Amino acid sequence: MEIEGAGGSESERQSEIPSDHLPLLQPQTDGKLANRDSGIDSISSPSHSEECSSPHAATPLYCRCSSVVFNIANELLHTEKAYVSRLYLLDQVFCSSPPGGGALSRSSFPLDVVMGIFSNICSIYCFHQQFLLPALEKRMAEWDLNPRIGDILQKLAPFLKMYGEYVKNFDRAMELVNTWMERSSQFKAIVHHIQREERCGNLTLQHHMLEPVQRIPRYELLLKDYLHRLPDDHDDFQHAQKSLELIATAAEHSNTAIRKMERMHKLLKVYELLGGEEDIVNPTNELIKEGHILKLSAKNGTSQDRYLILFNDRLLYCVPKLRLIGQKFGVRARINVDGMELKESSSVNVPRTFLVSGKQRSLELQAIQATIQRHEQTLATFHHLNCSLRDEDYTPPNSPNCSELGKRAPTPIREKEVTLCMKCQEPFNSITKRRHHCKACGHVVCGKCSEFRARLLYDNNRANRVCIDCYTALVGVPPSPASLTCSINRRRSILEKQASVAAENSVMCSFLHHMEKGAGRGWQKAWFVIPENEPLVLYIYGAPQDVKAQRSVPLIGFEASLPESCDRPERRFAFKISQSHLTLYFSADGEELQRRWIEVLSRAGRGEELQAHSSITEALEEEGEETATSGENT
Repeated sequence: MEIEGAGGSESERQSEIPSDHLPLLQPQTDGKLANRDSGIDSISSPSHSEECSSPHAATPLYCRCSSVVFNIANELLHTEKAYVSRLYLLDQVFCSSPPGGGALSRSSFPLDVVMGIFSNICSIYCFHQQFLLPALEKRMAEWDLNPRIGDILQKLAPFLKMYGEYVKNFDRAMELVNTWMERSSQFKAIVHHIQREERCGNLTLQHHMLEPVQRIPRYELLLKDYLHRLPDDHDDFQHAQKSLELIATAAEHSNTAIRKMERMHKLLKVYELLGGEEDIVNPTNELIKEGHILKLSAKNGTSQDRYLILFNDRLLYCVPKLRLIGQKFGVRARINVDGMELKESSSVNVPRTFLVSGKQRSLELQAIQATIQRHEQTLATFHHLNCSLRDEDYTPPNSPNCSELGKRAPTPIREKEVTLCMKCQEPFNSITKRRHHCKACGHVVCGKCSEFRARLLYDNNRANRVCIDCYTALVGVPPSPASLTCSINRRRSILEKQASVAAENSVMCSFLHHMEKGAGRGWQKAWFVIPENEPLVLYIYGAPQDVKAQRSVPLIGFEASLPESCDRPERRFAFKISQSHLTLYFSADGEELQRRWIEVLSRAGRGEELQAHSSITEALEEEGEETATSGENT
């Protein structure tokens, strides 16, 4: 269809429009202007009760219902006239008759640009101006003899499906208008000249172009109100019901197109956020979730501001770019959803954390305080939740199992959670025994235990630092005997019980400060665990991921109690265990944690059977939530 329409010349088509609805904003009898958005005024407004009076406006209920139905039908006619005036502006004024002698379609502007802006507005205008509006005018003129509009709408409603094409093209049309307004001074002059005319009502071209997008849902609202006011035994009830179904179908066509546009618009916003450097604008891509999050450093556990963008096929891990104006992000890592694993993990020091493990990269993330209430929803958004089985002896939590070693990036253990090398169990220091990560399993090991290099598939077969066990598994042969430390094959100590494994199956575990009476040392912070399989032994670790305990304390015979006034613990929430000449003092972070430790240690000292408690982390979080709630109520 040509952009000029099928109705002949401008003068011929203009003559077909009744003079009472040619202007865009036709004044009503009471001097009010039509609603600029749609022309739909409230049904109960005083202007309608005065303007739309009918012979049926009497006091009986049936007459009052007839009067309301008439007002709704008359409002439909009134808004249709205003709407056709707007369509006339789009099709005949903006598109076909700018000043200067030629229409946009006949000027120097490319035809595909004009068609891209106005789409099938010509067909929409012809339908309303030549069919729907005349039918409504005729019916309202003979309302006393034939008080119905449902039959008209039922007959013409199927043609409203043509709006789907216009709505689908709307986003592109807006972009074309904005682009040509900036690029072409001639285009801008034509549009501004028309917008200044009185019939435009001081509204922009973009505002008028929005009218067809909003019209179908408004038909649906008016018809629902009409059907609601119509008596069930009315002759028009069945017609109105059927026409409502047809219009709802047309509205769904428009809504579907709108949803597609909204999805594409979201992709474009993310595309701009990433500086146009990531190929994401694709019909098959779907943006699921995006937002700020904290990333925990594997080196020192500090929180770093990061931005996650989750699509249906990938997760983008982004970092902020330094810019003076506007926030932009750069993509640091891409993790395919296929093969991605997720586990929620939490500790006393770092609550609300979860691990994202992909073949290309593994991340430990923490929900920002403002989003903690939506934390579970954030986790459920990901592709699936899966936890890998781990080998107690050498596979750390969240690391690849043997079949995936080197194929999937590990989640490195935070360095501050380990005080001993996870291979030789020698203590770290900042000079001669520094910490290193095995790039295959994520262990924190010393330089001597990680002086081997193996090619890792997840890192494009580049050689990386690995520990001795991973080197043997990946290369297939053990390293030369000269490179092995003397501690590799030594006898296993009873203290070599990995803290993280013991804590997963424990009666009780948490951080505490401790001090031994008479030892001459002050308070020290450590990780304490009573394993479920050894419920009468207290293990003391330097950090939650240590593979060897610093000390173990058999608890039978000890008495647990609060410190006496002469003890002077100098710390809050203190308690102690004592036996013969040995007294150990402890300090918890809260009263509830103190109470639970005293209870567990007292029962263990008496040799009673202990059962695993609920997670101490969960208990502390619940205590914190209760405190926060009471604070808010106060």
